[in-house]
Amino acid sequence: MSNDATGRAVLVTGGSSGLGAAVVDGVAKAGGRPFVIDRQPPAAGVPWIRCDLADTRAAEAATVRLAEQSGGLDAVVTAAGTDVPGRLDEISGPRWEMVVAVDLLATAAVVRAALPYLRRSHGSVVTVASTLGLKAVSDATAYCAAKFGVVGFTRALAAETAGEVGVTLLIPGGMRTAFFDGRTEQYAPGPDAALNDPEHVAATVLFALDQPPGCAVRELVVCADQESSYP
Repeated sequence: MSNDATGRAVLVTGGSSGLGAAVVDGVAKAGGRPFVIDRQPPAAGVPWIRCDLADTRAAEAATVRLAEQSGGLDAVVTAAGTDVPGRLDEISGPRWEMVVAVDLLATAAVVRAALPYLRRSHGSVVTVASTLGLKAVSDATAYCAAKFGVVGFTRALAAETAGEVGVTLLIPGGMRTAFFDGRTEQYAPGPDAALNDPEHVAATVLFALDQPPGCAVRELVVCADQESSYP
């Protein structure tokens, strides 16, 4: 994002940690105005609303509140994500559905609520899928279902809003974030796992947001060069 980003309002879901926090930091350093929806507070001084994104109606309301507070929106980055790894018949229905709600349904809910503001500003959306939105693996039915859904949702959104809103699908590999905290050894990356720094991935988000009118970065795959889930 170049110096002409000064004053641009960018809403980031999941902006208190991981990739979302890195995007918030990058936007702020570029002179933009980040706003966050999350369950935990973001960096000091960043306007935010506490919200459990599994509650999609609350996510919509939070989006509208922040859009009105900021005087509109220039971009939305849906960086919030969660996972509960395990075999399908070993994960309760509510926990399985929570993953899909946060990773897929909240993505659609936030973008839906933001669209009127983004159309007015000819703004941009960056959705965050995963390499597991392209390659399915065992013990990740909820996460794969959600992230495959984000891929389809974003491609359809790009067709639907072409010429009105810039839409980019980000497909990151594993990153060095708290995403893997609390997992059993079976589902945690080993000490030698190939993981990317979230700051590197955030830089590609800012690149997508910085494209001039009429130019869209439609899809980005960003991962460590030894990422095991891509291609």
